[in-house]
Amino acid sequence: MRGLRGSSGKSTTAGRGGLRAGLVAGSTAVAGLAAFGLLCAGCSGGGTGTRDEGPASAQQAARATPTSTVPSGTAKPSPRVDAVRLVKSDPKVSRQLRDDLKPCTGDEYPVDTSYGTLTGGPGTDVVVNVMTCGDSVGVGTYVYQRQADGSYGNVFAAEVPAVYGTIDRGDLVVTTQVYGSKDSVAYPSGEDVVTYRWAAGRFTETDRVHNDFNRAVGAGEGDLPAPQPTQN
Repeated sequence: MRGLRGSSGKSTTAGRGGLRAGLVAGSTAVAGLAAFGLLCAGCSGGGTGTRDEGPASAQQAARATPTSTVPSGTAKPSPRVDAVRLVKSDPKVSRQLRDDLKPCTGDEYPVDTSYGTLTGGPGTDVVVNVMTCGDSVGVGTYVYQRQADGSYGNVFAAEVPAVYGTIDRGDLVVTTQVYGSKDSVAYPSGEDVVTYRWAAGRFTETDRVHNDFNRAVGAGEGDLPAPQPTQN
């Protein structure tokens, strides 16, 4: 084993015991210098001392301890209903609409169903929109309130062409397209938007908005010109 060289450049013959003692002493000195360096860095003129490490340690501790608390306001899934059967068995729905309600393809009926809170009853209310198969025009909107025994009662019905109902923050919003004598199904002249709120056991109109649409839209007269070739 080669000896260590002293400051004079001559080889020394330190034994195993002396070498081990020297290494231990050297390690202790290095550790002491490192600790002193960290202390000085914390006390540098531009910092705030050991307080600089406080926020970082707190963030690491927060990330390392995930919470398992489940929010108390988590909504429970609403029970689904057979909307087609509900409409067909409802005596408040017109006989013609019930007879015309048939599958468009296979067993797919032209029916949209929404679930939400409208009447403040014992369960979730159901809004059913019945449409035509060919052009998806609404022909009937119905609201069914869940009863205490689990059945559903009809508390609202609108059977007019191009009608559609939605739930908006506890209110019932019914939109009806308005058609002129020359309007196509795709381009009505306007629409009426009526908002209803449940009060004293019935829906009461609280707001009404009428929108007139631009009749030039869809007429085919506003096509963009064809791009012209660029000349250099």
